[in-house]
Amino acid sequence: MKTTYRAMQVTTPGRLELVERPTPEPGVNEVLIAVEACGICGADASDIDRADPALEPPRVPGHEVVGCIVALGPNTPSIWKVGQRVGVGRLGGHCNECGECRRGRFNLCRNQPCDGGYAEMMIARATGLVSIPHELSSEEAAPILCAGIATFNALKKSGAEAGDTVAILGIGGLGHMALQYARRMGFRVVAVGRGEDIATDAMNLGAHRYIDMESENAADVLNGLGGAKAILTTSGNPTAVTALMPALQPEGRLIVLGVGKDPLPVSTGYLVGAERGIIGSITGSPYENEKTLDFSVLAGVRPMIETMPLERAQEAVQKMRSGDAKFRIVLTMGDQTNAHQ
Repeated sequence: MKTTYRAMQVTTPGRLELVERPTPEPGVNEVLIAVEACGICGADASDIDRADPALEPPRVPGHEVVGCIVALGPNTPSIWKVGQRVGVGRLGGHCNECGECRRGRFNLCRNQPCDGGYAEMMIARATGLVSIPHELSSEEAAPILCAGIATFNALKKSGAEAGDTVAILGIGGLGHMALQYARRMGFRVVAVGRGEDIATDAMNLGAHRYIDMESENAADVLNGLGGAKAILTTSGNPTAVTALMPALQPEGRLIVLGVGKDPLPVSTGYLVGAERGIIGSITGSPYENEKTLDFSVLAGVRPMIETMPLERAQEAVQKMRSGDAKFRIVLTMGDQTNAHQ
């Protein structure tokens, strides 16, 4: 094992710097992972911008991590072995001590590390580890650990059943996964976006109908189809979300994944009168992540990705910020192999 490794750290807020760090040893209930791939997520931008400049050592972002275990710390559960390929998602491992953990709500544990993947090595809690199916390459699996599980779990919480109409607002890194899962779950899938340039991709990814909000009244079109049993929004634009809500059926649900700075205006009468609901959804536990990966293999769901080397992480993040990514960017670490059994 090398004594040092390369990492992209946030030396000053908003800026990534390539550095060499000494290879750490895993502590109790921890593992050391040789990273093979790490997806770039929209949440990384705010993590990079808001990083504490006084933190020592400086923060290394990245939470869509796939790699191989190279060392085990004391008391690591026996299910994890050196050489095993594993992943770590947005929630980097629950604490097993807080009130939410005691209730078994591990995805709501607030005492979880959630970064480290923009590097050749990473320490991870054993409670955050996810087993990666051999059918998926590391580059394919990485975005599923965040964008995949976020949309997969949101659709499961939607209350929609096979044959129901489900609308996906926002066709980007999250939305392009949601379209695939929704189609394979048996829903009538309506993609809602801005511009005709995304229409072909939306249909190829699984939509039965694409609505361009720039040229059509999306709520009217959806109501013409009988309304939506569920609307999954990956957009942080409250105006776009509000414009679509009149198409929600009675007892329908709006599932919010996109985080914006402005509040979402909703009439209480609109909710009460037809028993509509609004819920938020955030990723899931490692067990749920493994179910998402297994379903992706079973149903043939794959993220559309572009790979870039670790040292170009700053460029990759900027491309993600600009909206030019189609649809996820994955950092690779160099001389790694994806031929896992």
